[in-house]
Parts: sequence; structure tokens; C-alpha cells
Amino acid sequence: MFDYETLKLIWWVLIGVLLIGFALTDGFDMGAMALMPFVGKTDNERRVAINTIAPHWDGNQVWFITAGGALFAAWPMVYAVAFSGLYWAMLAVLFALFCRPVGFDYRSKLENQQWRSAWDWALFVGGAAPALLFGVAFGNLFLGLPFRLDELLRSTYEGSFFGLLHPFALLAGVVSLSMLSAHGGAWLMLRTDAALHARARIATRLCSLVYLAAFAAAGLWLATGITGMTLVGGIELGGAINPLAKQVSATNAGWMGNYATYPLMRIAPLLGLAGGLIALLGAQLNRGALAFIGSSLAIVGTICTAGFALFPFVFPSSIDPASSLTLWDAASSHKTLGIMLVVVGIFVPLILAYTLWCYTRMWGRLTDQSIEANPHGLY
Repeated sequence: MFDYETLKLIWWVLIGVLLIGFALTDGFDMGAMALMPFVGKTDNERRVAINTIAPHWDGNQVWFITAGGALFAAWPMVYAVAFSGLYWAMLAVLFALFCRPVGFDYRSKLENQQWRSAWDWALFVGGAAPALLFGVAFGNLFLGLPFRLDELLRSTYEGSFFGLLHPFALLAGVVSLSMLSAHGGAWLMLRTDAALHARARIATRLCSLVYLAAFAAAGLWLATGITGMTLVGGIELGGAINPLAKQVSATNAGWMGNYATYPLMRIAPLLGLAGGLIALLGAQLNRGALAFIGSSLAIVGTICTAGFALFPFVFPSSIDPASSLTLWDAASSHKTLGIMLVVVGIFVPLILAYTLWCYTRMWGRLTDQSIEANPHGLY
């Protein structure tokens, strides 16, 4: 079995992989629903958009649940501080996500235009609000969260929900929303035809442009206007886990330091920009597969850019930098991480194989004729 420090690093990578898996799969669900009221002009077109994700949306959301479970098991201190301090923000995301299953199930129960329009906007909220708030959350990690740990490692959170709405965090939210909307638009390009396909193409192009501008602006702001953090003197490998036993320095180059120390990490922001450009090109050329590949690369590049910049910090503190949680001092026990790694090694490949099988079995374009031929068997 791996030594303790290696397991900590492996789980930092695995949690990043789970977040990427969630963004790649549930991301196009959220993006498609964020665009649905705008690209679907008729009831049939909106039903087509909904049914492109109908067979898979609940399975895709399992990635989010899995990431939360992995966070609890691998980094219990991060889970405790995040879910207690960010309680109202988490509730906002949760209630927005509630709109999706209820909206899918009840939207087409009545043939009433006002009823269906209300549920369409509920589905829009269920897609757009989480996509925005996830980005805001990542943006606040770079600003630091207002919490501190006492000598017994109990956390005290001194912020509020509205305190999270810093301009930089909102810009990060725009990055996330535009990126996932472009991903959802590319998905609709792949799965639809006619007028809906044409509008999804336009939406993908516009969202890709917004993503590229916002991603570049956020990177420039982070490099020039946000004070980052660095560990002073490294960490004590093999020592007892105590987040307060480290020294943290706030420096202007903090969040950019890893890119100077590890030049290979620069691939991540370049991949994000390249992915956005490929998505834009795919939409311009009316190539849905190319646009979807580009938006997928943009997601991978963006999440890796954030993770590499924060490394080794996981949950920085703005009011007491020494209380910041890192992957080295917020992890579970050696035995817990080892057992979890075995479980992941067995079940994740099975889940991936089953997911791939589901997508291949249910692949194909949906049309108005598909809805009209099956008015009661589809959402």
C-alpha cells in the first residue's frame, strides 16, 4: 500500500477527477436547461431539449453525490467547515437542484401553456443557478473564507451569504455559467435538428465567447489583484495532523507561485483557452461533436487551473491564514484513505463502463416527430 503522504496526494487528484466527472456529465444537463427557455420556441422544441437529457440526468447527478461523499471521507475537516460555514449557500444550490426532478415529472402533466411555462423557468433556475453558484464558490476559495480554528480545532465562521458575492467571485460564476452553458449548447447541437439545432448553435457560439473573455479576465485579475497564500517552510511529513502547526504567508504571487515552480501546470489554463476556442470553432462550423469536445476540454482545463493554483490549499482562510486547510493536514487516517482507494479502484471502472453502455444504447437525435409519436412516454 502507498505511504500516507502519497495517499493524500492521490486523493487530492481523485477528488479533482470526481469534480471533473460531475462537470462533464451533469454540466451539459445544467447547461441545456439554462438555455432551454431561449432556444426552444415551441412546446415540442422544449420537450425535445428536455428529453435529450431525460435518460441520464439523474445518473449524472450521482457524480455530485459521490464527490460530496468522497469529500466527507477523505477530507472530513473540509467537509465540516464548508457545510457549516456555507450552510445558506449550500441550501441555495440544493433548492435550485430540487427544481429539476420536480420540473421534469410535472411539466407535461397538464396541457396548459402557463403551467408548462412556469415549469420551464423552474428548470432554467435548476440549471443556471447551480452552475453560477459553483463558480462563485470556487471564486471565494481564491479570496479565502472567513473562518478560524481554535486550539481544539473547532471552526468558527464569521461571514454571511451576501459576503460571498464579491465581484471576483461573481466573475468566476460567469466563467462557470458560460462554460457549462456552452457545454449544454454543444450537447443540444449533437442531439437535435432543425430550428432547435440552429438556435443551440448560436447559443454555443455566444457562450463560448463569454467564457473565453471571462476566463481570461479572471486569470488577469487573479495574477494582478488577488493576494494569494504560500506555505512557509513546507510541511512536516509524517507528523501528527494539526492544521495549526504550519505557517502561512499571504503574498501577491501566492496563487501564481505554482505555475512558476511547476511549469507543466501552465498546460491547464492553455487547455481551458484552447477548449473554448475549439467549442467556438465547432459552433461556427456547425460541428456539434467538435464543439462538445472543445467545451469538455474547457471544463477540464478550467477546473485543473483552479486546483493547480490553489495547491496544496483546499479551503483557505481569509481572517486567519494559519487556519487554512490543505490536502496534507485535513485528510482522514492512513487506513481510511487506503480502504477507500481499494473501493474506488473496483467500483469506479464499473460505473464508467455502465455509464458508457447507457449512452451508447440511448444515443440518437430527437425531433418534433419523436415527441408527437410518443406524447405520454416522454417528459
